[in-house]
Amino acid sequence: MKRDTKTALITGCSSGYGLETARHFLAEGWNVIATMRNPQRDLLPASPHLHVLALDVTRPDSIAQALEAAGPIDVLVNNAGVGLFGAFEATPMSTVRDIFETNTFGVMAMCQATIPRFRQRRAGVIVNVTSSTTLAPFPLVAAYTASKTAVEGFSASLAHELRAFDVRIKLVEPGYGPSTRFTANGQQRMQGLIPDAYAPFAHSVFSGMGQATALTRETDVAETIWRAANDTTDRLHFPAGADAVALALARRQE
Repeated sequence: MKRDTKTALITGCSSGYGLETARHFLAEGWNVIATMRNPQRDLLPASPHLHVLALDVTRPDSIAQALEAAGPIDVLVNNAGVGLFGAFEATPMSTVRDIFETNTFGVMAMCQATIPRFRQRRAGVIVNVTSSTTLAPFPLVAAYTASKTAVEGFSASLAHELRAFDVRIKLVEPGYGPSTRFTANGQQRMQGLIPDAYAPFAHSVFSGMGQATALTRETDVAETIWRAANDTTDRLHFPAGADAVALALARRQE
């Protein structure tokens, strides 16, 4: 990898937004450290600018090993996440904690491990990928929304801390992306989370989602992450996808 070329480390690159983001940064000529729990090198085109690494953001030893192998980076994209859909009443607290381990604490751990490098260089950008569920409330995703909303508050506070060291924090908020593996990746985790009492309500929610016309594509998120990573202003929020952009606009007009 060329050291005179900017480098981005992207988590959760095995599918969806992370995979497309890795492709986008590669196409823009950047070095890309594409990380995933179980590395699959054939997912991305062979390139001297690409390095695929194993990384589990819930394990401190895995984080340390990946950052050591990655070397100097300019941008950290915290995209790794897990989905959850179901009635909160039926969701075991062990499942809630599992969601937070990846979506919230994993992001925090990656930030904490990377910040010293950025602070010492007085340069760097951290892009934390959350969700449009932080822009407007949606049913049957209470625990998931909580895990992502926590990252929003964390990032807003962290941005103040790191501004003095010329390190920037950005939030990218993707909308509903039915073409991703969000639901498939969490199917086992979601078993039994729609009890009979909630079935009619859940059916109406699913039906409404199936009729949605404003959606988010993987390319929308990749392009937005790219813009956020290269933004030199103090702007924090970057909605991604037609539905997320509409929600953000409505929120500003309230």
